[in-house]
Amino acid sequence: MDLKPNYRLPLMAMGMLSLITALWGGIQRLGWELPTLTITLPAHHGPLMVGAFLGTVIGLERAVALARLWGYLGPLMTGVGGILMITGAAPLIVAQALISAGSFMLILVFVAFTQRQFHWFLVIMGLGALSWFVGNLLWLQGSAVYQIVWWWMGYLLLTIAGERMELGRMLFLSQTKQMLMLISVAISIVGMMLTSWDADSGARLLGLGMITSALWLGHFDVARRTVKQKGLPRFIAINLLAGYFWLAVSGLLLITYGADFSGLRYDAVLHAFFLGFVFSMIFGHAPVIFPAVLGRGMLYRPLFYIHVVLLHFVLLLRVGGGLTEEIWLRDIGGLLSAITLVIFVINTVLAVLAHARATK
Repeated sequence: MDLKPNYRLPLMAMGMLSLITALWGGIQRLGWELPTLTITLPAHHGPLMVGAFLGTVIGLERAVALARLWGYLGPLMTGVGGILMITGAAPLIVAQALISAGSFMLILVFVAFTQRQFHWFLVIMGLGALSWFVGNLLWLQGSAVYQIVWWWMGYLLLTIAGERMELGRMLFLSQTKQMLMLISVAISIVGMMLTSWDADSGARLLGLGMITSALWLGHFDVARRTVKQKGLPRFIAINLLAGYFWLAVSGLLLITYGADFSGLRYDAVLHAFFLGFVFSMIFGHAPVIFPAVLGRGMLYRPLFYIHVVLLHFVLLLRVGGGLTEEIWLRDIGGLLSAITLVIFVINTVLAVLAHARATK
C-alpha cells in the first residue's frame, strides 16, 4: 500500500521549509543583517540543508519508488526534525535523534530494494544512506559539523552516483565499467573512514574518490548523448555535466588543501560540492522528480536556465572569493547563491501551476 500524492505534499513542504530557513541562516552566517528567526539558525545551516532538506526530499523520492507506507517514516522523521531545529520547540538532541532515525529508515528502504532484486547501483545508494547514518550518529554524539561533514558528502556522492548508474542501465555497461565505479566508491568510503583518525589524509583520499567518480560519470553517463537533444533532455544533461565538473573541482581542492579549516578554503570546498555538484543534480532532476513524487505535472520552460546560469556564475564568485581569501567576494557570492535557490523554488512552483492551467 502506497501513500497518495496529496498526502506526500506536507512531507515535501517540510523539506522545502528547511531549505528556505537554511538559506536564511546561511546568509546570516556570512554576516548579512537579516531579522533573527531563532538565535541558533545560522549554526544549523548545514544540518538543515543536508538532513532536513536533502534527507527529506531524497527519502521521499525513494519511498515513492518503494511504494510502501512504512517507507515514508524516514522523510517524516527528518522533516519533523528540521521543523524542531527551526523553531527550537524541543532540545536539539531530539531533532538530531529524529534525523538519525530517518537516515536509518533510508538504509532499510535500500535493504528492501535489494531483497526484491540485486543491483550494484542499489548497493552504492545503500552505502550512501549508511554514510549519512554514521555521520548523523557522530553528530548526535556531539561531534562538530566540520568533523563529520565528510560522511554527509559521502552520502550525497554515493546516492547520486548510484542513481546515475541506475538510469544508465540503458547503455548496458559492462561489468568492468561498473567495477570502475565500485573502485571509486571504495576509495571514497575509505577516505571518509580515515577522517576520524587523520582528517587531512582522509579528506585528500575522499577528494580522489570524488575525482574518479566525476571522471566516470562524465564519461559513461547517458547525459553525454542526451545533451545533443533538445528541450528537457538537453536541460537535464547540461545540469548533470556541469555538476560533474564541480564534483571534480571539489575533489581537486580537497587533494590540494586537505582538511584545511583555516581561511576560506573550507567554504570553497564545501560549496563547490553542495552547491555546484548537488544542486546541479537537483536542478536537472526537478522537472522529473517533483511530478513523480507529488503526482502533479510540471511544464518545462526555457526560463529554467535563469537559475542554472545564475548558480554557476555566483558559485564562481563564492569559490573564487574563498580561494583568494577575498571575504567580500565570498559574501556577495553567498548572498546571490541563496537568491538563486529561491528563484529555483519560484520557477518550480510556477511551472507546476502552468501545467495545471494548461491541462484544465
